Amino acid sequence: MDTTTPQLVLVLGGCRSGKSRFALELAARLGKRKLFVATAEPFDDEMRERIAKHRADRGPDWQTVEAPVGLAEALRDHAAEADVVVVDCLTVWLGNLLCPEHQPLRWQPGSISSLLAGLAKRCAHIIVVSNEVGLGIVPDNALARRFRDEQGRLNQQVAAIADSVVFVAAGLPVTLKGKLPQSK
Repeated sequence: MDTTTPQLVLVLGGCRSGKSRFALELAARLGKRKLFVATAEPFDDEMRERIAKHRADRGPDWQTVEAPVGLAEALRDHAAEADVVVVDCLTVWLGNLLCPEHQPLRWQPGSISSLLAGLAKRCAHIIVVSNEVGLGIVPDNALARRFRDEQGRLNQQVAAIADSVVFVAAGLPVTLKGKLPQSK
């Protein structure tokens, strides 16, 4: 596989598994014009510090677009400006859509189908990071169970259209589907 054909790569893993680091390292090999699409929102000091650290770790070679809700629109409007795009992460994005503190609720029936359509017509390599949340205990409340179920379905839908799927555990990547795009 060469770098001229845009590839969609889904990187799954648990919290602190190394999935974001893996995604950034892969992206660094795939192009000079790098776009990071961030889905986190700085609701408190701890989250602001995390975001600042992640931005500093990426360095100045990355353009950053914040898309806590409008992920499909961010890809549509900015992906053509890059050789490679990293979306980090679908789990936070889905949580932003389902969070009951947001009034009105951000969840729209077409949110996921719009994202999937945007990922399918990629014009750059797109690396999507997402958590595998269904490996633990069954949540004790309806919202958490809905989130777990929606996240599992979303991961399956993205995996179905992805060229490659990688699972990262303890910093070790295991390719589940396809072959990773190679640098020139």
